[in-house]
Amino acid sequence: MIYNYVRVSTVEQNTDRQLLNVPCDHTYLEKVSGKDQNRPQLLAMMDALTDGDLINVHDMSRLARNTRDMLEIVDKVLNLGASIKFHKESLFYEAGKKEDHYQKLMLTMMSAFADFERSLILERQREGIAIAKAEGKYKGKQTRFSSEAIEDIKRRFNDPVTNKAELARELKITRSYLYKLVKANT
Repeated sequence: MIYNYVRVSTVEQNTDRQLLNVPCDHTYLEKVSGKDQNRPQLLAMMDALTDGDLINVHDMSRLARNTRDMLEIVDKVLNLGASIKFHKESLFYEAGKKEDHYQKLMLTMMSAFADFERSLILERQREGIAIAKAEGKYKGKQTRFSSEAIEDIKRRFNDPVTNKAELARELKITRSYLYKLVKANT
């Protein structure tokens, strides 16, 4: 089987540029951060892998954003008897082939660059937020709830029989955000 793994970090991002015209039997598409390996489609793909399968990935940063995760995922793929190809970097790791030390070095270095790039992005983001906060321009993420909905949430929250965890689940928010929402609007 040939699998294409396609990932972007947010639901707003477009996946069209990834693995364009690369044929496959099944595509695993994910719109979540690559910061760790706990991704539903990645896990499903790894569970489906068998001996002789091939995974196509547009570029290394789509599979993992840190060196440790990249090396672990590639090792898992190879240990399952499957192969993996990174199209942008023109790197191919074939199961059962003698380990190529130069290829492993390239994988490690390229992964380190992706890891470094992510660190720089996060650092610039933190710096920008700090400047915006200092200028009074940053309000943080705005709530999706209208003022009427917040009033209803506060009323339900303050009812002594209300189970806070159930209310949070119903609203599709965390309990901690529920408490923060009520506190900020009192």
